[in-house]
Amino acid sequence: MKEFNVVGKPVRRQDAYEKVTGTALYAADYKFPGMLYGVPVRIPSAHATIKAIDYSAILGDSSLTAICDHTDIKGAQKVGPIKQDQPIFCSETIVTPGDVISLLVGENEDALAALRKKIVISYDELPVLTDPTKALDADAPLIHPGFGSNLINHYPLRRGDLEKGFAESDHILEETYTTQCIEHAYIEPEAVIAVWMGPSKGIKIIGSIQNPHTTRNVVSKVLGLPLTKVRVIQAELGGSFGGKDDTMNILSARAAVAAIKTGHPVKICYSREDSILESYKRHPYHMKYKVGFSKEGKLKAMKIDIIADGGAYSSMSPFVTWRTVVQATGPYEVENVSTDVRAVYTNNPYTGAMRGFGSPQPIFAQESIMDEIAIRVGKDPLSVRLLNGFQLGSVTASGQVLKNHDVNLHKVLHAAVEKTDFTNAWTTNLSENKEVPAQLKKVAESSTNSFLLAKEDLISPGQTLRKGIGLACSYRGCSLGAEGVDGAGAYFSLQNDGSAYLLCGLAENGQGLHTTFNIIAAEVLGIDPNDITYLDHDTSVAPDSGPTVASRSTLMGGGAVKHAADTIRMRLEEVLREEWELKKSAKLVFANNKVICKTKKKEISFPDLCMLAYKKGVSLATIGWYKGPNVHWEEETGQGDAYFTYVYGCHLAEITLDIATGVVNINRVVAVHDPGKVINLQGALGQVYGGVTQGAGYGVVEEISSHNGVIREMNFDQYILLTSKDIDVIEPIFIEGDEPYGAWGGKSLGEPTLELTAAAIANAIRNATGERFYNLPVNLEEVLLRKKLYPEALKRGSM
Repeated sequence: MKEFNVVGKPVRRQDAYEKVTGTALYAADYKFPGMLYGVPVRIPSAHATIKAIDYSAILGDSSLTAICDHTDIKGAQKVGPIKQDQPIFCSETIVTPGDVISLLVGENEDALAALRKKIVISYDELPVLTDPTKALDADAPLIHPGFGSNLINHYPLRRGDLEKGFAESDHILEETYTTQCIEHAYIEPEAVIAVWMGPSKGIKIIGSIQNPHTTRNVVSKVLGLPLTKVRVIQAELGGSFGGKDDTMNILSARAAVAAIKTGHPVKICYSREDSILESYKRHPYHMKYKVGFSKEGKLKAMKIDIIADGGAYSSMSPFVTWRTVVQATGPYEVENVSTDVRAVYTNNPYTGAMRGFGSPQPIFAQESIMDEIAIRVGKDPLSVRLLNGFQLGSVTASGQVLKNHDVNLHKVLHAAVEKTDFTNAWTTNLSENKEVPAQLKKVAESSTNSFLLAKEDLISPGQTLRKGIGLACSYRGCSLGAEGVDGAGAYFSLQNDGSAYLLCGLAENGQGLHTTFNIIAAEVLGIDPNDITYLDHDTSVAPDSGPTVASRSTLMGGGAVKHAADTIRMRLEEVLREEWELKKSAKLVFANNKVICKTKKKEISFPDLCMLAYKKGVSLATIGWYKGPNVHWEEETGQGDAYFTYVYGCHLAEITLDIATGVVNINRVVAVHDPGKVINLQGALGQVYGGVTQGAGYGVVEEISSHNGVIREMNFDQYILLTSKDIDVIEPIFIEGDEPYGAWGGKSLGEPTLELTAAAIANAIRNATGERFYNLPVNLEEVLLRKKLYPEALKRGSM
């Protein structure tokens, strides 16, 4: 086994000092001489036809420099990753409350905000569609009439003989699950500045941008400029979780249009309310599962129908739901499968990429069902998962044979349950008397409005507490898969003093990617990661490596960085072989900032070697490139090798539930993951702590709700988030495998750490109460009332 110098060790993040001291520059911190601000103009409607816009009351105001709308756009009026259905400025129809009609531009944001109230916009309300399950009804209002349907996309998957599978089943279980719309909830709202540098240099954009090259592509199309005239620079990012892609592309285009029109730099800096109103969310899912299984718990057949609420625009729905159809049956062998996943338009907030990307929703359903199967056949949840779970050589629902990687599902399951006495705890909790105390029954059944209790009605706190334990497991395809060709590039430039520059085409979004890439290059060359300076992400110098999504950065970008560093190392080795007259078989060791040949007893410091190479005229700069293996997919049948490799994970949750209040206290989460090779231990631990907490919030508290399409929770006073104090203990465990892909087998971790937690907690709640809950979040209202309570009034508590 290879011995590593820095890989797998806890390395401090190289951007940590600037961030904790407040010296890091975020988009809102940038200022330019003569800079103006842009403020969006909207109407309070979810669906309307615009009849007329009267700006006459504000045209002479000294605080107004310009009004920008669709007439100022030279290029594409509408954009989108697959369907070009989202306007930069709406001119005819509003299809969701976040839509922007125009941009007021001037020197003072507050003054511009006041001017918005004087604009007179005449519009006719249209029928509002908020129920995605009715979106395909014949009488449903069409969100985009030009498409002739509210169907965004449909992915089928067919394998085996479904009728035969159900006929051979001893039991058939049919259940429906729903998941909610949630907000990314990054700390930093969206901000972008556009600077027009003239026809010869084009436009420069600096912003809180997740995917700079995607932004460049969109702005180029909107402005009608070549890619070389659009330069996008990523500022420090104050969180994204997938949320600063589409929205930031459109904000960047608006700012660019305004900058060209005014000749001034233009900044758009959103408030929290603007951010929540306009940004896309995680898809709510409506999932129907029909599952056939034997009396031993062996899966025989699955019929799955899923509706994903895409909201007003298609955005990333085709990609999100494709991952869903691949993984809808879970990490289990099922010979007979029929799956249909549809994304549909509604007037709800539009939905797109969010951490987990189409997997947390079906994992909640499928892992709930696996526990129900265990209960029905008299087994424990672990036994049923081991009976059905993937192993090397297993065949997925899409017909892919799992090979050429470590299929570690059984390993992660065993590692999780070995940290607890899972089976005994689960069985004990399930068999304990779940009878509701008589006092609680009396209150619940009382027909009076009196809340006065007699002495005998008082309940001891211990009487209402119930312990629960639950687990959930998953497999996740790494990188983009059959969604597209996958490749990434990295630029590496070694200096003659032994220091280096590094830049990859994948973006740092707060996940610690710069440090990870520096570690990889440092490991190859035997130097300190701090000797490598990571350059700012700038599309004019960084190679386009696709989006920073799908937990692909360590795998694809890491492969590119290692390729670049390996290339430079080979050049340095050639210099030494010539200088020391070594045979090709002689081994050179790069470590501790020096290079050693033990057989010749030769040694040189790394800086001296760099100077030697420099003097010999050897190029010490290169572009590394890493391309993933080809995969394929048959759209009609949903068959094919969806991804070239997978990761496996298991989360085990221990909870205490108060049946008197419905509050779920999360005592412990054991999070076991197979990330291939851990590159930065400290970064990997951070991914687990953050992902588990975010996933728990998805499970028990977070939800964006709307009234006639208008969002209720417009700030964090009503949109509830968990904090680090809301989970008592998180225990990360890494099962490292032997992988041929990426840098020493380093694969994916960011999204798997989130996607399992809600399902594990839901199973723990089932274990504690003896009841199954079908709708996320399983909050106190769901536990007590089996329904959510929403205020009809849209006024916030803080207003």
